[in-house]
Amino acid sequence: MDNSTDTDPADKIALLKRLHQSRQFGPDPVPAAALDDILDVGRWTGSGMNRQPWEFVVVQDRALLQTIATAENGESWLPGAVAAIVIVMNGALPEIETYDEGRLTERLLLAAAAYGLGGGIWWYKDDGAAAKRLLGIPDEHRVRTAVGLGYPPAAAGAARPKKPAARRPLSELVHQDHY
Repeated sequence: MDNSTDTDPADKIALLKRLHQSRQFGPDPVPAAALDDILDVGRWTGSGMNRQPWEFVVVQDRALLQTIATAENGESWLPGAVAAIVIVMNGALPEIETYDEGRLTERLLLAAAAYGLGGGIWWYKDDGAAAKRLLGIPDEHRVRTAVGLGYPPAAAGAARPKKPAARRPLSELVHQDHY
């Protein structure tokens, strides 16, 4: 592994700390090169036993996103995304894949943030039955998560002021040597 740094570690830590769920997006498209890089980060994400049990369906048609959201649960922010990456897991080892899917999702969000994109996690109900039907995904696969992407709207900061950091201090979380 290459441990060289092209930026100060503080810059990387700052990126990690400011990553948050985005549910509002401006109209600008996600550049194809950015989407390719985000998907490639997903491809390189580690997985249990290096099984790489995922595939991706990229949806950029907002009408299709609306149809999927309506079929799943009626109300959703997902149709406002400019693009969504639907994560398709092969379903062979669900317990391990649950961990892998979470790890993969976080990596996709981090890659999006590196491009200045907002991203949010949307969960499907009923193993994504409606999404499977609408996207042509085989029944034996599992669909639980989509990552919606887009640029934050210009007025997002004004529309929704940031709350103070609601995190417990490390002194309440960290135990040295013993609990």
